Amino acid sequence: MSEQEILKPKIKLSRTKNAVRNIYSGMFNKIFTIFFPFLIRTVLIKKIGIEYAGLNSLFSSVLQVLNLTELGFASAVVYSMYKPIAEDDKDTICALLNFYKRVYFIIGLVILALGSAVMPFLPHLIKGNVPQDINIYVLYSIYLVNTSLSYLLFGYKNSLLNAHQRRDVISNILTITQGLMNICQLFILVTIKNYYLYVLMMPIFTVLNNVMVGIETKRMFPEYSCKGKLDISVKKDIRKKVAGLMISKLAQTSRNSFDSIFISAFLGLAMTTIYSNYLLVISAITGILNIVINSLQAGVGNTLQTETKEKNYENLKKFNLLYTLFVGWCTTCMLCMYQSFMELWLGKDFLLPFGAVVLLCLYFYILKAGDINSLYYNASGMWWHGKYRAITEALLNLLGNFILVKYIGIYGIVISTVITAIIGHFWNGQFLFKLYYKNNKMIRYFLFEGMIAVMSFSICILTFTATTFIPELDATRTFIFTLLITGTVATILFSFSYIFVSRILKLTIYKIKK
Repeated sequence: MSEQEILKPKIKLSRTKNAVRNIYSGMFNKIFTIFFPFLIRTVLIKKIGIEYAGLNSLFSSVLQVLNLTELGFASAVVYSMYKPIAEDDKDTICALLNFYKRVYFIIGLVILALGSAVMPFLPHLIKGNVPQDINIYVLYSIYLVNTSLSYLLFGYKNSLLNAHQRRDVISNILTITQGLMNICQLFILVTIKNYYLYVLMMPIFTVLNNVMVGIETKRMFPEYSCKGKLDISVKKDIRKKVAGLMISKLAQTSRNSFDSIFISAFLGLAMTTIYSNYLLVISAITGILNIVINSLQAGVGNTLQTETKEKNYENLKKFNLLYTLFVGWCTTCMLCMYQSFMELWLGKDFLLPFGAVVLLCLYFYILKAGDINSLYYNASGMWWHGKYRAITEALLNLLGNFILVKYIGIYGIVISTVITAIIGHFWNGQFLFKLYYKNNKMIRYFLFEGMIAVMSFSICILTFTATTFIPELDATRTFIFTLLITGTVATILFSFSYIFVSRILKLTIYKIKK
């Protein structure tokens, strides 16, 4: 028996153990980091004003666009580490780390330069007046320094932890530093009420977080250091993957950051805040779901290298069924409880029209229902092949935002985003089957996804109908009754759906094997 065959069960055990550990630590971190942003945003709006929260959303969005300069190096280098880690090739890992360190330092400087070049255009991105005590250039500079520091100071060391499936270390450190930062920010908002000091906490704790990650990585992996050079062929492969990732990142940015920029420029800071409040809810739920996806990333990357395509196809369908039905459950809860939660949280003055809420829920489902496809797509390193999809998606969203926001306001922003998310979902799946699952029919798989979607939307409508019988009460009691009815009905219906579809899936897999 070969050494690789002897080690294979241990690798599988380690893979499962790491994935579970990553999910638990990630969940704890996410619950912790979900609570504080809601609390801080509430205090920020109530104590200082809605326009300040709008500035926070705008500058964060602008700097997310500048983060395109990262070019996807993080994912590309982590992907390149899977094989040398499996083969215990320390020299290649050290060379990759050295390459990554140099590139990240350059990226940090480029972000500073590009961010400075954007400064003269800041007034054009804000419709209406800015709070009188705020200098937008000074405020923006603090945000800019915070973003660049995440690359200039030990940012490259995250790759080792990610590639070794030790995201739990990153999550634990993030929990500590973000918790301390949020406590300091709350103290400042409640007592001093100085927005500059509030924002200044971000770069201070970014430095602390990166230093702690650097120290812990050195302790866990003392055998790795930044030395050596990569072969030209390896660099060429990374550049190709990076180019595809950069374009894919452009599509993601166009769906999120560009939306806030258009809202600020055409509808004002107040609407930017209201829209961002709804996105904060989506972001919280998405963050929890992303813990599962991120924790599985390295494990799936490993199985794609070690298992057969048939086995990976079975795993794809099983993961997709369980995950997408859970996404459907989340969507149902969002549709039924969104407005009552927002009214309870901030009041009726901060509500979007219900039509916009329906569109946001549809966007959430389409976006997250494609996560498992994207997981396998990313783990197999197909980024370059999706370059035209990403470009098309980004251009359509930008054009749609620009045209529709003038005529139908906030509806135009969300409709444009929904359309591009649909395009991205099917295009991603098409590449996965064209380039990897060559012997399996793509149409059959999309019909399988369609069946799950029909079931999810049907349950969503039934559950929402049940909530319409709740009498008009105060905000607190309305939310509690909606929570109880939605949770009960949706959980029962989605549980039966999972049992039903999983039996169909088992029969399908049996026929394929036969």
